[in-house]
Amino acid sequence: MLTHLRPTSLPIVILISGNGSNLQAIIDAIKNNALPVTIRAVISNRAEAFGLIRAQKEGISTELIEQTKYSTRQAFDTELQQRIDKYQPALVVLAGFMRILTDAFVDHYRGKIINIHPSLLPAFRGLNTHQRAIDAKVTEHGTTVHFVTRELDGGPIIIQASVSVSAEDDKTTLAERVLEKEHRIYPLAINLVAKGRLHYKNNCIYLDNKQLQKPLTYPPSNNDSA
Repeated sequence: MLTHLRPTSLPIVILISGNGSNLQAIIDAIKNNALPVTIRAVISNRAEAFGLIRAQKEGISTELIEQTKYSTRQAFDTELQQRIDKYQPALVVLAGFMRILTDAFVDHYRGKIINIHPSLLPAFRGLNTHQRAIDAKVTEHGTTVHFVTRELDGGPIIIQASVSVSAEDDKTTLAERVLEKEHRIYPLAINLVAKGRLHYKNNCIYLDNKQLQKPLTYPPSNNDSA
């Protein structure tokens, strides 16, 4: 059971739309005592999301908000915000949540909402990142954890991990390698927030009370202080 709130743990809510592999990586990190957080709820906009089953197996509260029942994005986001707020999270974690959020929703959680994106931002914002990377003939691709702002996939970057792109890659093989990196860096980023080391202020990131001049990397570079 992962719903018991430890005195030193950070309460979070995780939003998903699909398989929930990043959710599983977070759950595993908690079980290994590598992540001092409590998942108060997992919320999905899709009934078929396997991540809901992952959460239920761990005794985590789950919520379903079927997007087809709402006529506007604003109506959906208002309901989503109400569902989230009843759990009083200190951090909202987007883990494969496939919706563009309204400005009002993002502003409500400013500095307390993060996302993981399958590219080395600012490259390849939006969807179909792996095929776009192959089509662009880049030699390096990867994944990014960032704070969410009004700008799509444009918030301040916390950490990135890269993979090499070979001539033999297709979007499936590339996606598999990138996903492995996602499972590494998302718990790391959340851990920095949970331990009070990472903060968002005025659209900038502060690590150990010093403004982060460039994103952290995984594996860490010599200049990383995390």
